[in-house]
Amino acid sequence: MTNPSVKTNTLGFLKDITIPAIKLPAGACDSHMHIVGPQERYLFTAVRSLSPPEGSWQDYRVTAGKLGLDRSVIVQPSFYGTDNRCTLDAVAESGGRARAVVVVDGDVNEQTIAAMHESGARGVRVQTVSKGGVSFEAIESIAACIAPFGWHLQLYLDATELPALITRLRRLPTPLVFDHMAHVIEASGTQDKGFYLLLDLLASGKGWVKLSNALFPPSAERAQIFAKTNPKRILWGSDWPHVAHSDAGVPDDGQLVNLLADWIPDEATRHKALVDNPGELYFAQK
Repeated sequence: MTNPSVKTNTLGFLKDITIPAIKLPAGACDSHMHIVGPQERYLFTAVRSLSPPEGSWQDYRVTAGKLGLDRSVIVQPSFYGTDNRCTLDAVAESGGRARAVVVVDGDVNEQTIAAMHESGARGVRVQTVSKGGVSFEAIESIAACIAPFGWHLQLYLDATELPALITRLRRLPTPLVFDHMAHVIEASGTQDKGFYLLLDLLASGKGWVKLSNALFPPSAERAQIFAKTNPKRILWGSDWPHVAHSDAGVPDDGQLVNLLADWIPDEATRHKALVDNPGELYFAQK
């Protein structure tokens, strides 16, 4: 489901951001962000939806320092296709502070996954929202290849797509992580059949959800439902440097952190979303 409304945020990230009103715990992790550029070294794929300005690891660490974030998960963006060099080079530059979610083709082999594991990768992203991604056709073969390494599949889709996929997803030997609250279509809501299927995956422990949103202001209602359904399966992500355009404008990352107090008023549950859960999913394995 390529989304034709996905447009590049040509303004880039905000440098002058709000200092959050809540203090994040030690070890707090941003579980969804991207690195872009330098463009002369990492070329965009020819087929893509987005062509954003640069956002380096050094740029990100300035923002992360203001927010109180210690760890990060760098997600391979669609406009690099299956060329994961930018993402993995940034992980290397992080000095152990970051892990990666990469993009691979369905014919990926164990040797390639093993090498990426040593470089800090812990999952594979599949999606058709933005051009340049890898579709769901090969999820069985990808899952079979990555399962022995303890990796997960990260799915960028809308919850309304789950009824058509649920039988296949339940059979996969890997955990499932849903991008951006599985909320790509603004009209899809919490009463849809797919949303209840998503809650079932969370409740069973097979599914995880990232509390972030790339395309429009994030939904407090969805975040609160996810946190109550299974606080051990929620993650928080900034989506820095906000490569996709939103009619609401470029987000203030400090205000995004402040939203957590509304989404998850309980400090112990916030600790799970920021520290314990990403620690288990991304950092437990060496």
